[in-house]
Amino acid sequence: MSIHPTAIVSSKAKLGKNIQISAYAIVEDNVEIGDDCFIGPYAVIYDGARIGNRVVIHQAASIAHIPQDLKFNNEESFFYVGDDTKIYEYVTLHRGTKETGFSCIGKNCLLMAYSHVAHDSTLGDNCILANGVQVAGHVEIDEYVIIGGLTPVHQFCKVGKHSMIGGGFRITQDVPPFILAANEPLKYKGLNLLGLRRRGFSNDDISVLKKAYQYIYSPLLNITQAKEKILNEFSNNKTVNEILKFLDRSSRGLIGK
Repeated sequence: MSIHPTAIVSSKAKLGKNIQISAYAIVEDNVEIGDDCFIGPYAVIYDGARIGNRVVIHQAASIAHIPQDLKFNNEESFFYVGDDTKIYEYVTLHRGTKETGFSCIGKNCLLMAYSHVAHDSTLGDNCILANGVQVAGHVEIDEYVIIGGLTPVHQFCKVGKHSMIGGGFRITQDVPPFILAANEPLKYKGLNLLGLRRRGFSNDDISVLKKAYQYIYSPLLNITQAKEKILNEFSNNKTVNEILKFLDRSSRGLIGK
């Protein structure tokens, strides 16, 4: 373990093996950090941080600070960071409120500079938030999602797995899985073909997904009618079932619909 003499590290914090803590970093009491982690200079790891193994936190990041929620009454809550995640400079991550008790980021995520994840929000594994992405409270982002720079995500929105959202737009409704989204207001722009092929989706799966989204975004069908058609034609397709599950838990309506 390597702790710079100017760092302030609580004796109550639980630290793993082979951790490097840089100059002027602060680690508070109720903190757990796994093995082989790097904490950059001026980073602050607040009470409630639960950090996995091989996590890299760069300079001046703020992890598990109290939420920007007027209802918060200093109750115990947590922010979980999964293994192998990289957090760049000036990222701010806020722990949960009594509503859920936690916020979390999955494994192998990349959070670029100045991005923010608010209270009670969750990111799945292998997500990328580009520079300046601002995730509001109670947001759910599934695995393998990429969100372009300077994009705000409205509170309570859901973003489906394997989707990619262009930079500089606004997410104010739910983004279904497997798609590309762009324009203002945000719209469905087709499947995330490059991402899906890189992750081993078959041509048959991609063909079925295209047909499913033709139904969902048809001007002649509402969501209920589109779901019925998808169920009748593709009920045994595991990938399409992911879309149906997402539609069932969508609460803010789909982008572009």
